[in-house]
Amino acid sequence: MNPQDIFSIATKKEFEKITMKTFRHQYENNLVYKQYCDLLGKNPSNVKKVLEIPFLPIQFFKSHQVVANTDPVVTTFTSSGTTGSITSKHLVTDLNFYEESFRTTFRQFYGNIEDYVVLALLPSYLERDGSSLIYMVNDLIEASNQPESGFYLNNYDDLIQTLIRLDKEGQNVLLIGVTYALLDVLEKQQFDLKNSIIMETGGMKGRRKEMIREELHQVLTQGFGVPVIHSEYGMTELLSQAYSLGNGIFECPPYMEVLMRDPEDPFTYVADGKTGGINVIDLGNYNSCSFIATQDLGKKYPNHSFEVLGRFDNSDIRGCNLMVY
Repeated sequence: MNPQDIFSIATKKEFEKITMKTFRHQYENNLVYKQYCDLLGKNPSNVKKVLEIPFLPIQFFKSHQVVANTDPVVTTFTSSGTTGSITSKHLVTDLNFYEESFRTTFRQFYGNIEDYVVLALLPSYLERDGSSLIYMVNDLIEASNQPESGFYLNNYDDLIQTLIRLDKEGQNVLLIGVTYALLDVLEKQQFDLKNSIIMETGGMKGRRKEMIREELHQVLTQGFGVPVIHSEYGMTELLSQAYSLGNGIFECPPYMEVLMRDPEDPFTYVADGKTGGINVIDLGNYNSCSFIATQDLGKKYPNHSFEVLGRFDNSDIRGCNLMVY
């Protein structure tokens, strides 16, 4: 399978066909996933539709090498975590899948990256190695071809001046930031932005008290003077992203889908509008595992959009977690 086969998916039928093909590939080539499926009595001979595919618990990325080929690992993405905690490791053998995924997804949701100045306020990610988010945002910054695009560590004053100036000049700006840092900026300056998108990636990193999404987005919309706050749903173990263009409702690109498993029975699914554990199908993860049972709770809606409600109580807090309800 090459990236173009996956990232050109346009219909539900194409998605289901490539999903089943991916399941067979990963069962045969991903030892950890095969052993997990075998324990459940599932294999390509008795899994005939998407809803029958087993989802690997995300914790396996902390304890095992989850990879579906024998190619050399070109990079390892790692999750953030508290000091002494075990972090997830995502072994990537072909970065073309990741690059094609986030470039295609951004274009589908936001259009041409060259139309934006990208300002990145991701200090806790910049201060460590192995962040897939930094890799993605750095690529978007370079692709924007805008001299003002760039990362800001703790130089909030420079960011504030640049954001105000560009917005007044009518330049489209995308400010993507970790939650606590966006709140830090608002303690220094209130804005009335007309041409800027504010995108939060979640996470207080232990710097601030967790807030429910409605409260957080209210503070951010008022402080930046924008009508809605955008959000990105991604994590170390995935190579695809979902985006919310406002109100905390996420949409997936055509090569990604979420399913809501029953919190009491992980092998059944709940109806639309009911709270469940989020299972993610990420076909961009072709060389790893495309079927991941996350530790997030959410709701799915009839149009395939979804909402993230928090995390299972017994799961550890990680850097990618969204606001806890």
